[in-house]
Amino acid sequence: MPTRKSYYEKPKFKLYHADCLEVLGELPENSVDMVFADPPYLLSNGGFTVHAGRRVSVNKGEWDKSNGLKKDFEFHLEWVKAAKRVLKPHGTIWISGTYHSIYQCGFALQVAGYHILNDIAWFKPNASPNLSCRYFTASHETLVWARKDKSAKHIFNYNAMKNGEWPEDFIKKPKMQMRSVWAIGTPKTIEKKFGKHPTQKPEDLLKRIVLASTNKGDLVLDPFTGSSTTGIAAYLYGRNFVGIDTDKKFLDVSIKRFEELDKNLKNKLTKK
Repeated sequence: MPTRKSYYEKPKFKLYHADCLEVLGELPENSVDMVFADPPYLLSNGGFTVHAGRRVSVNKGEWDKSNGLKKDFEFHLEWVKAAKRVLKPHGTIWISGTYHSIYQCGFALQVAGYHILNDIAWFKPNASPNLSCRYFTASHETLVWARKDKSAKHIFNYNAMKNGEWPEDFIKKPKMQMRSVWAIGTPKTIEKKFGKHPTQKPEDLLKRIVLASTNKGDLVLDPFTGSSTTGIAAYLYGRNFVGIDTDKKFLDVSIKRFEELDKNLKNKLTKK
């Protein structure tokens, strides 16, 4: 683990307040089983969108501003290469994004020598409407799943995906193979209890990803952890988690979410 002091640390759950490249550079090579990354979409350009029926700015912060096509791609390539160094040979990476970023990330994966396994269309049944009425309503994000080493055998818990209970997803048919289109709503109100990250992912999405591509005891890393939905899912299912973010405000939200989950899990064990 990095020699630097963590921002927060409990068994199986660790947070760093830093640039992800700094922490990734200090982690041992071949030490991480799975990376989930929701990198900046780099679209804070003064535009507007709809949230809860209201017109709101798309500006999320300095971290989300574009520096031009070339520099944006260089940023994605740099962190993708840094993530590859710490992944185990069989390890995999998931990257989530919209059309603003996901194609650059996909190309960066190819340039860095990853082997792409799937792209997933995350369909949002409750997506916000389009304000201008001049485009199709954006109702999905794309996730790319890739393996570090093409010759290695990655983890895929096929039976858990095929035979699991997925009541939130009307597309998934019982006892049938899980397809690459997932119907999962945006984060529930309870998931934003301690504060909402502007690109927060629903717990149901990360639970599926963690269950699909890791085993108990594995190490999951999120280089842009935000409010740590990845960490919540990882801890819930007995994985180890490392999250990195430059914004203390969202790391503090992560801590509150984790401590509530940890308390609830311990209470369940006590009652048994």
